[in-house]
Amino acid sequence: MASRSRRKQPVAEPVPEDAEMADAPATAEDEAEENGEAEEANDVPIDEEEGSAVDEEEDEEEETQRVRLLPGSTPSAASFEFLEENHTMGNALRYIIMKNPDVEFCAYAIPHPSEAKMNIRIQTYEGTAIEALEKGLRDLQDLCDVVGEKYWAARNQFVEAAAA
Repeated sequence: MASRSRRKQPVAEPVPEDAEMADAPATAEDEAEENGEAEEANDVPIDEEEGSAVDEEEDEEEETQRVRLLPGSTPSAASFEFLEENHTMGNALRYIIMKNPDVEFCAYAIPHPSEAKMNIRIQTYEGTAIEALEKGLRDLQDLCDVVGEKYWAARNQFVEAAAA
């Protein structure tokens, strides 16, 4: 029978209740500012087409393409593969796309439970399948925005009523 290690675990220091931000250690930025090493605000990369600041995290996210057109597609009938998506996105997107009167058929499938992929097939009467997908994604985003706004309004109303 193996014996358990009796090594003592380090004890966390208790944080005083009256700790303030002034008590916090200086960050590297604060130290750099004190030493005159701070970067200028003008060093932020600018997107020349839009004239707006580019966030480095957004650049990294844009590099990873999460949707691709599968081979064998035609303009009016296409299959798409979404990476890192599941039934939540698939069913909601299928429902919204089928509300479009130009769409003849829309279905989604998860090829295998162990793969984080979702395939969606769209066939249209008029227009292209890509246009139908783009419209579906925009409509789904609008629907989520409305639901979120209504939720927060109802929540805030409930909190105010409970406080009164």
